[in-house]
Amino acid sequence: MKKQKTLSILAAAFTVSALLAGCAGGGGGTGTQQSGGETPAQNSGSGGGGGGGATEKLVIAVVGPMSGQYSDYGSTAKAGAEYALKEKQEAFKQLGFDVQLSSQDDQADPKQGVAVAQMLISNPDVIGVVGHATTGASVTAAAQYDQEKLVMVSPSATGSDLTEQGKKIVHRICARDDQQGSKAAIYAKNSLNVKNAFIMHDKQAYGQGLADEVKKQFEKDGVQILGYEGVTAGEKDYGAVLNQILATKPEMIYFGGYYSDAGIIVKQAREKGFTGIFMGGDGYDSADLVKIAGAENSNNVVFTSTVGDVGATEEGKKWIADFESATGNKVGIFTSFGYDSMGVMLHGLEEAIKANGGKKPTREQVLEAVHNIKDYKGKFVNVTFNEKGDNEFASVYVYKYENGQKVYIGEAK
Repeated sequence: MKKQKTLSILAAAFTVSALLAGCAGGGGGTGTQQSGGETPAQNSGSGGGGGGGATEKLVIAVVGPMSGQYSDYGSTAKAGAEYALKEKQEAFKQLGFDVQLSSQDDQADPKQGVAVAQMLISNPDVIGVVGHATTGASVTAAAQYDQEKLVMVSPSATGSDLTEQGKKIVHRICARDDQQGSKAAIYAKNSLNVKNAFIMHDKQAYGQGLADEVKKQFEKDGVQILGYEGVTAGEKDYGAVLNQILATKPEMIYFGGYYSDAGIIVKQAREKGFTGIFMGGDGYDSADLVKIAGAENSNNVVFTSTVGDVGATEEGKKWIADFESATGNKVGIFTSFGYDSMGVMLHGLEEAIKANGGKKPTREQVLEAVHNIKDYKGKFVNVTFNEKGDNEFASVYVYKYENGQKVYIGEAK
């Protein structure tokens, strides 16, 4: 998922601290989150205790939008990652390490991603990054981490370009946009019987990347494309472009972007009389879309996601109950993948510690251990990283909104 004046390391640290202090996470239905503005030394995840003898501190950062209109992605991933870390902290103390969590807010902004990355690099205790949550911030931050061999594992950055730039530090457990976009288009044609569509996007890395892949697959499969239009994210009135779109009489409108804009576009299109299908990617996966668009207007809104139905199994239902009881948070869009991303990072860290004779590993040793992970059995997704850092087990799933509720349809084939 998804602007660079060069900063010095110290200046970046000061800027991030000033910008982020007191920022609260949050987002529709995801429960109250802690502030995303702590420096690595301040936010310890769960505190000390346990184990015998002195322990050496290691820090894993969780980075994403913890505030602002995309906060659902960062805050839910953080909640899952924090839960996974708390489960393993005592085991690491027995190995002689106090593994702490640092939550950082990049506001889904590529420039802010750079500032956060520079600050994390400057702290020698930071050994890995779970994140970033959105594609744009991931791409710019990765260029910084790559210089210092600081490994990242994203739960949700889907942009295809992220892992095509040859940076070994980059990993993700979710599917790519070229997988999600093509499968969305195939599903629209074969299961929704769509014969023509108008394609929109928000001009951002994630949204335009998805729209491009949908367009490519529709052209391949013979679905008529009535138009292709970019709009500016954050606008309040999309009336002019919607008039242009609706004049083409589309069976479906595909919008590549996030729930905050999608909700407005759905609402305004419905008010103009559009009764057809809306479709998008996992950027639609938020209760806030329904709040913005209205429950009735949200009917016939279909979206793909890189995350399956967490509650589809008895084991998943138990995990949800345990998580919500332990944290006081509701499971949100990327809670499960935040959990598994942290699991992957901790597995790699443990392997690096063992390979280093029980001593504190270097960043490069942790990078090697994570990069070489094969057949890791996550709670919600299995993980084998290919040479690019993509997960060979990643899948795409389909959901829809019905009477204000998210309904799981199944895996996209």
